[in-house]
Amino acid sequence: MDINGVAAVVTGAASGLGEATARALAERGAKVAVFDRDSDKGEKVAADIGGIFCDVDVTSDDKVAAAFAKARDAHGQERILVNCAGVANAAKTVARDKETKAPKLYPMMQFELAISINLVGTFRCIAHSAFGMVDLEPLEDGERGCIINTASVAAQDGQIGQAAYSASKGGVLGMALPIARDLMNDGVRVNTILPGVFKTPMVAMMPPNVQEALGAQVPFPKRLGMPEEYARLAVFIAENPYLNAEAIRLDGGIRMAPR
Repeated sequence: MDINGVAAVVTGAASGLGEATARALAERGAKVAVFDRDSDKGEKVAADIGGIFCDVDVTSDDKVAAAFAKARDAHGQERILVNCAGVANAAKTVARDKETKAPKLYPMMQFELAISINLVGTFRCIAHSAFGMVDLEPLEDGERGCIINTASVAAQDGQIGQAAYSASKGGVLGMALPIARDLMNDGVRVNTILPGVFKTPMVAMMPPNVQEALGAQVPFPKRLGMPEEYARLAVFIAENPYLNAEAIRLDGGIRMAPR
Protein backbone atom coordinates (compact mmCIF):
# COMPACT_ATOMS: atom_id res chain seq x y z
CA MET A 1 0.00 0.00 0.00
CA ASP A 2 1.20 3.48 -0.83
CA ILE A 3 0.88 5.25 2.51
CA ASN A 4 0.96 8.77 1.08
CA GLY A 5 -2.46 10.40 1.50
CA VAL A 6 -3.96 7.40 3.28
CA ALA A 7 -5.89 7.81 6.54
CA ALA A 8 -4.42 5.93 9.51
CA VAL A 9 -5.38 5.36 13.14
CA VAL A 10 -2.79 4.59 15.81
CA THR A 11 -3.95 3.69 19.31
CA GLY A 12 -1.74 4.47 22.30
CA ALA A 13 -0.12 7.10 20.09
CA ALA A 14 0.65 9.72 22.73
CA SER A 15 3.91 8.00 23.71
CA GLY A 16 6.22 5.06 23.17
CA LEU A 17 5.69 2.65 20.29
CA GLY A 18 2.44 4.30 19.23
CA GLU A 19 3.91 7.79 19.10
CA ALA A 20 6.88 6.63 17.03
CA THR A 21 4.52 4.84 14.63
CA ALA A 22 2.23 7.84 14.28
CA ARG A 23 5.23 10.03 13.46
CA ALA A 24 6.65 7.52 10.96
CA LEU A 25 3.34 7.18 9.13
CA ALA A 26 2.91 10.95 9.00
CA GLU A 27 6.43 11.36 7.59
CA ARG A 28 5.34 9.20 4.68
CA GLY A 29 2.29 11.33 4.04
CA ALA A 30 -0.40 9.49 5.98
CA LYS A 31 -3.21 11.42 7.62
CA VAL A 32 -2.88 10.16 11.18
CA ALA A 33 -5.44 10.08 13.98
CA VAL A 34 -3.78 9.89 17.40
CA PHE A 35 -5.92 7.74 19.73
CA ASP A 36 -5.06 7.95 23.43
CA ARG A 37 -6.36 8.78 26.91
CA ASP A 38 -3.58 11.30 27.58
CA SER A 39 -5.00 14.43 26.00
CA ASP A 40 -2.03 16.70 26.78
CA LYS A 41 0.57 14.45 25.15
CA GLY A 42 -1.81 13.28 22.46
CA GLU A 43 -2.71 16.79 21.36
CA LYS A 44 0.99 17.66 21.15
CA VAL A 45 1.82 14.63 19.00
CA ALA A 46 -1.13 15.36 16.72
CA ALA A 47 -0.07 19.00 16.35
CA ASP A 48 3.53 17.99 15.61
CA ILE A 49 2.52 15.64 12.79
CA GLY A 50 -0.41 17.58 11.37
CA GLY A 51 -2.89 14.94 12.53
CA ILE A 52 -5.92 14.88 14.78
CA PHE A 53 -6.18 13.80 18.41
CA CYS A 54 -9.06 11.58 19.53
CA ASP A 55 -9.62 11.03 23.24
CA VAL A 56 -10.37 7.34 23.62
CA ASP A 57 -10.62 4.61 26.22
CA VAL A 58 -10.35 1.26 24.43
CA THR A 59 -12.44 -0.42 27.15
CA SER A 60 -15.48 1.68 26.17
CA ASP A 61 -17.43 0.81 23.04
CA ASP A 62 -19.06 4.25 22.95
CA LYS A 63 -15.75 6.11 23.27
CA VAL A 64 -14.09 3.97 20.62
CA ALA A 65 -17.01 4.53 18.24
CA ALA A 66 -16.89 8.28 18.89
CA ALA A 67 -13.13 8.40 18.29
CA PHE A 68 -13.42 6.61 14.95
CA ALA A 69 -16.26 8.93 13.94
CA LYS A 70 -14.15 11.99 14.77
CA ALA A 71 -11.14 10.62 12.89
CA ARG A 72 -13.21 9.80 9.82
CA ASP A 73 -14.88 13.20 9.80
CA ALA A 74 -11.41 14.73 9.58
CA HIS A 75 -9.54 12.27 7.34
CA GLY A 76 -12.05 9.87 5.84
CA GLN A 77 -12.20 6.12 6.40
CA GLU A 78 -8.85 4.78 7.58
CA ARG A 79 -7.03 2.10 5.60
CA ILE A 80 -4.40 1.54 8.31
CA LEU A 81 -4.96 0.66 11.96
CA VAL A 82 -2.03 0.13 14.33
CA ASN A 83 -3.00 -1.04 17.82
CA CYS A 84 -0.42 0.01 20.41
CA ALA A 85 -2.65 0.83 23.39
CA GLY A 86 -1.92 -1.44 26.32
CA VAL A 87 -0.88 -1.89 29.93
CA ALA A 88 1.72 -4.03 31.68
CA ASN A 89 1.19 -5.41 35.16
CA ALA A 90 2.77 -8.11 37.27
CA ALA A 91 1.54 -10.38 40.05
CA LYS A 92 2.37 -14.00 40.88
CA THR A 93 -0.42 -16.54 40.77
CA VAL A 94 0.24 -17.12 44.48
CA ALA A 95 2.52 -14.60 46.16
CA ARG A 96 3.77 -14.68 49.74
CA ASP A 97 3.95 -11.96 52.31
CA LYS A 98 7.58 -10.89 52.66
CA GLU A 99 7.48 -10.95 56.44
CA THR A 100 5.04 -13.69 57.41
CA LYS A 101 5.46 -15.84 54.28
CA ALA A 102 1.70 -16.34 54.28
CA PRO A 103 0.20 -16.96 50.81
CA LYS A 104 -1.65 -14.08 49.16
CA LEU A 105 -4.62 -14.53 46.87
CA TYR A 106 -4.17 -13.28 43.32
CA PRO A 107 -5.74 -9.81 42.75
CA MET A 108 -8.21 -10.73 40.00
CA MET A 109 -8.71 -7.08 39.09
CA GLN A 110 -5.17 -7.12 37.68
CA PHE A 111 -5.98 -10.05 35.41
CA GLU A 112 -9.25 -8.51 34.26
CA LEU A 113 -7.56 -5.15 33.60
CA ALA A 114 -4.90 -6.66 31.34
CA ILE A 115 -7.45 -8.68 29.37
CA SER A 116 -9.86 -5.75 29.11
CA ILE A 117 -7.31 -3.30 27.71
CA ASN A 118 -4.76 -5.43 25.88
CA LEU A 119 -7.02 -8.08 24.37
CA VAL A 120 -10.63 -6.91 24.34
CA GLY A 121 -9.59 -3.30 23.68
CA THR A 122 -7.47 -4.38 20.72
CA PHE A 123 -10.29 -6.44 19.25
CA ARG A 124 -12.79 -3.63 19.84
CA CYS A 125 -10.67 -1.28 17.72
CA ILE A 126 -10.19 -3.98 15.07
CA ALA A 127 -13.94 -4.58 14.83
CA HIS A 128 -14.76 -0.88 14.46
CA SER A 129 -11.99 -0.26 11.94
CA ALA A 130 -12.62 -3.35 9.81
CA PHE A 131 -16.34 -2.53 9.67
CA GLY A 132 -15.43 0.62 7.76
CA MET A 133 -12.53 -0.81 5.74
CA VAL A 134 -14.51 -3.56 4.01
CA ASP A 135 -16.57 -1.08 1.96
CA LEU A 136 -13.60 0.97 0.72
CA GLU A 137 -12.68 0.98 -2.95
CA PRO A 138 -9.98 -1.66 -3.44
CA LEU A 139 -6.42 -0.68 -4.26
CA GLU A 140 -3.87 -2.74 -6.20
CA ASP A 141 -4.32 -6.50 -5.59
CA GLY A 142 -7.76 -5.75 -4.18
CA GLU A 143 -6.31 -4.44 -0.92
CA ARG A 144 -8.64 -2.33 1.21
CA GLY A 145 -6.85 -2.08 4.53
CA CYS A 146 -4.09 -3.17 6.87
CA ILE A 147 -4.37 -3.90 10.59
CA ILE A 148 -1.26 -4.23 12.77
CA ASN A 149 -1.55 -5.44 16.35
CA THR A 150 0.99 -5.31 19.15
CA ALA A 151 1.50 -8.49 21.14
CA SER A 152 4.76 -9.10 23.05
CA VAL A 153 7.48 -11.70 23.40
CA ALA A 154 5.66 -12.39 26.67
CA ALA A 155 2.98 -14.08 24.56
CA GLN A 156 5.54 -16.86 24.04
CA ASP A 157 8.14 -16.33 26.81
CA GLY A 158 6.06 -15.17 29.77
CA GLN A 159 8.05 -14.55 32.93
CA ILE A 160 7.24 -14.99 36.61
CA GLY A 161 4.37 -12.67 37.51
CA GLN A 162 3.22 -12.25 33.92
CA ALA A 163 0.22 -14.59 33.84
CA ALA A 164 -2.22 -11.77 33.11
CA TYR A 165 0.02 -9.90 30.70
CA SER A 166 1.04 -13.04 28.84
CA ALA A 167 -2.57 -14.22 28.60
CA SER A 168 -3.64 -10.88 27.15
CA LYS A 169 -0.82 -10.73 24.63
CA GLY A 170 -1.16 -14.41 23.81
CA GLY A 171 -4.76 -13.67 22.94
CA VAL A 172 -3.69 -10.86 20.62
CA LEU A 173 -1.29 -13.26 18.92
CA GLY A 174 -3.78 -16.10 18.73
CA MET A 175 -6.66 -14.13 17.24
CA ALA A 176 -4.66 -12.65 14.37
CA LEU A 177 -4.88 -15.64 12.02
CA PRO A 178 -8.65 -16.17 12.34
CA ILE A 179 -9.25 -12.43 11.92
CA ALA A 180 -7.05 -12.40 8.82
CA ARG A 181 -9.09 -15.31 7.50
CA ASP A 182 -12.34 -13.54 8.36
CA LEU A 183 -11.24 -10.52 6.32
CA MET A 184 -9.32 -12.17 3.47
CA ASN A 185 -12.16 -11.88 0.96
CA ASP A 186 -12.53 -8.21 1.83
CA GLY A 187 -8.89 -7.37 1.12
CA VAL A 188 -7.90 -6.49 4.69
CA ARG A 189 -4.56 -7.78 5.97
CA VAL A 190 -3.86 -8.52 9.65
CA ASN A 191 -0.37 -8.86 11.13
CA THR A 192 1.14 -8.91 14.61
CA ILE A 193 4.37 -7.51 16.02
CA LEU A 194 5.87 -9.08 19.15
CA PRO A 195 8.24 -6.49 20.64
CA GLY A 196 10.97 -7.48 23.05
CA VAL A 197 12.38 -5.09 25.66
CA PHE A 198 11.96 -1.58 24.30
CA LYS A 199 12.86 1.84 25.65
CA THR A 200 9.30 2.95 26.29
CA PRO A 201 8.41 5.65 28.85
CA MET A 202 7.87 2.98 31.51
CA VAL A 203 11.34 1.51 30.98
CA ALA A 204 12.93 4.95 30.63
CA MET A 205 11.89 5.71 34.23
CA MET A 206 14.02 2.85 35.52
CA PRO A 207 17.53 3.62 36.84
CA PRO A 208 20.21 3.61 34.12
CA ASN A 209 21.88 0.51 35.57
CA VAL A 210 18.61 -1.42 35.37
CA GLN A 211 18.14 -0.35 31.75
CA GLU A 212 21.68 -1.45 30.95
CA ALA A 213 21.09 -4.82 32.61
CA LEU A 214 17.94 -5.34 30.55
CA GLY A 215 19.76 -4.43 27.36
CA ALA A 216 22.64 -6.76 28.20
CA GLN A 217 20.24 -9.74 28.11
CA VAL A 218 19.63 -9.18 24.40
CA PRO A 219 21.85 -11.40 22.18
CA PHE A 220 22.44 -8.72 19.53
CA PRO A 221 22.46 -5.81 19.48
CA LYS A 222 23.00 -5.66 23.24
CA ARG A 223 20.67 -2.80 24.01
CA LEU A 224 17.02 -1.94 24.42
CA GLY A 225 14.90 -1.68 21.32
CA MET A 226 14.01 1.82 20.18
CA PRO A 227 10.41 2.83 19.41
CA GLU A 228 11.53 4.04 15.99
CA GLU A 229 12.56 0.46 15.16
CA TYR A 230 9.06 -0.76 15.92
CA ALA A 231 7.69 2.07 13.78
CA ARG A 232 9.88 1.13 10.83
CA LEU A 233 8.57 -2.43 10.96
CA ALA A 234 4.97 -1.22 11.16
CA VAL A 235 5.51 0.97 8.09
CA PHE A 236 7.12 -1.94 6.23
CA ILE A 237 4.13 -4.17 7.02
CA ALA A 238 1.70 -1.51 5.82
CA GLU A 239 3.61 -1.00 2.58
CA ASN A 240 4.11 -4.70 1.70
CA PRO A 241 0.82 -6.13 0.36
CA TYR A 242 2.02 -9.75 0.44
CA LEU A 243 2.64 -9.73 4.19
CA ASN A 244 -0.46 -11.14 5.83
CA ALA A 245 -1.41 -13.25 8.87
CA GLU A 246 2.16 -13.10 10.16
CA ALA A 247 3.60 -12.69 13.66
CA ILE A 248 7.02 -11.04 13.75
CA ARG A 249 9.26 -10.97 16.83
CA LEU A 250 11.23 -7.74 17.04
CA ASP A 251 13.51 -8.52 19.95
CA GLY A 252 17.21 -8.73 19.08
CA GLY A 253 16.99 -12.51 19.44
CA ILE A 254 16.08 -12.50 23.14
CA ARG A 255 14.28 -15.43 24.77
CA MET A 256 13.07 -14.30 28.15
CA ALA A 257 14.28 -16.17 31.24
CA PRO A 258 11.80 -17.13 34.00
CA ARG A 259 12.60 -13.91 35.90
